[in-house]
Amino acid sequence: MSFFEKLTKRAKEIDSLLCVGLDPHKSELQEDSAEGAFRFCQRLIEETADVACAFKPNAAFFEVYGAAGWEALQRVLQLIPPEIPIVFDAKRGDIGSTSEAYASSAFQQLRCDSITASPYLGGDGLQPFLKDASRGVWVLCKTSNPGSQDLQALQLPSGDPLYLHVAKLCWDTWAKEHQNAGLVVGATDVEAMKKIRGALPDVWFLSPGIGAQGGDLAAALEAGLRTDGLGILLPISRGISKAESPKKMAESFRAEINSLRKGSVK
Repeated sequence: MSFFEKLTKRAKEIDSLLCVGLDPHKSELQEDSAEGAFRFCQRLIEETADVACAFKPNAAFFEVYGAAGWEALQRVLQLIPPEIPIVFDAKRGDIGSTSEAYASSAFQQLRCDSITASPYLGGDGLQPFLKDASRGVWVLCKTSNPGSQDLQALQLPSGDPLYLHVAKLCWDTWAKEHQNAGLVVGATDVEAMKKIRGALPDVWFLSPGIGAQGGDLAAALEAGLRTDGLGILLPISRGISKAESPKKMAESFRAEINSLRKGSVK
């Protein structure tokens, strides 16, 4: 089974496009330690697994605790039920041999289903992540931060913004063999979502920016959904983890997403 087949299966089975972010910020931990990060994620997984289409652990919040943090990350990953896809948010990308090592770490050692990666080094830097059809790669395309405009929105001689060129290269060339790439397209830039969806009607989006970053959920779904009501995975981290009841908040987000997406699909 390919990664996107697994993701689609999960989305349909539990009627959810919600991706629960596992971001153990120090400010949210009861104990500022690797063990504190583990317990934080353990609670989130236990409370949200029923409605999570995927889980997205962010590598940085574990790496900050050194070797103990990496061990905590491994323990967290083991808690995630095997039917739930994992998006390893590490934003890797380097020359081929280094990317080979990054891919082996994410897919063989950590046994994650997918990873976020940077396209800045070009196709040969991404190929080690893309060569296994059962694994997915979320390629940074138009990110949710304000600084994304500095480079990603530059206009090319063709008239396309750089992010749209990256999206087309990724789908039509780099991932052509297995079609196992998705695009990181922030929910904070609805116009970019519309342009990319118009050019690539089948690709999956990973669209951060809802919740703490202020993205408009209704507008993002209107712009990013495929005609089948799928095709966009919505990561929410602090909006869930800071709630008094992460379980109830996750259920609320799923219900809101479903209500809006069923109204958006024509």
